[in-house]
Amino acid sequence: MTVSAALIALIVVILLFVLFLAKAIRIVPEYQRLVVFRLGRLLSAKGPGLVLLIPFVDRGVSVDLREFYLEIPRQDSITKDNAPISIDFVMFYKVLDPTDSVVQVGNFAGAALNIAATTLRAVVGDIPLDDVLAKRDEINQILRAKLDEVTERWGVKVTNVEIREIIPPASVQEAMTRQMSAERTRRAVVTEADGQKAAAITVAEGNKESAILNAEGSKQSAILTAEGERQAAILRAEGFALALKTINEQAMGADAKTMKLQYLETLKAMGVSPSSKIVVPMELASLVSGFTAVAEAASANGPSDQGA
Repeated sequence: MTVSAALIALIVVILLFVLFLAKAIRIVPEYQRLVVFRLGRLLSAKGPGLVLLIPFVDRGVSVDLREFYLEIPRQDSITKDNAPISIDFVMFYKVLDPTDSVVQVGNFAGAALNIAATTLRAVVGDIPLDDVLAKRDEINQILRAKLDEVTERWGVKVTNVEIREIIPPASVQEAMTRQMSAERTRRAVVTEADGQKAAAITVAEGNKESAILNAEGSKQSAILTAEGERQAAILRAEGFALALKTINEQAMGADAKTMKLQYLETLKAMGVSPSSKIVVPMELASLVSGFTAVAEAASANGPSDQGA
């Protein structure tokens, strides 16, 4: 009986020791910190690695330092120009101070959700509808800055805010559809006009090149024609000069008797002519005297030749 009691007591001691170790030893990962409270008083944030606690005296609260996101459901807001609009977005955050994230706020997700909804309404209320639809990035930056101002005291950093969907009123959607259709029509007209302009420019450039080539061809043809005519004129002039030179040489070689015979032939031809008027040159007397001298010489030479 005594042995059984001692065995039971040993088992109880072992269980208490295991329970003590389980409460006293905590292994904290790299992405977590352990905020330790001793008898309700904040000690510090410990980790990563092995952390020893006093069982039933110390209490540890794990805080994750990784980045998380919080989906903000669709919120109905009124823009600056009194247009109703629905927006939902996503907020990304991470814990920078583990102790403040535990001590300063009890439910960060719920608090952030409500702060994000009210902040969104305040931001959208200061912006016209056209800017809400066109300046999404600017709204993201404004939301992030305003939310970060609030969450900073909780030891939480809002790293980014992204608007996922903006739903304008039905009338605005219809107007946007018409505007988009008109814009597409305008772009089609502009594209067609640009195509016609490019085609006209291409045709004009082709006509220009053709005219330049035609003018160049006409120029070369005229140059060749003028060069041919110049060569022909030179050849004709050279031939005429050669002929004049030959005639002059022949005329220089003819004696007086030959010229007088030519005069006689000419007078003979004039005598045969049926014309009633005959123009007698002034040199006729000298021509006749010369001819008489020639005849006398021939007569003087005739008898002597016969006697011989």
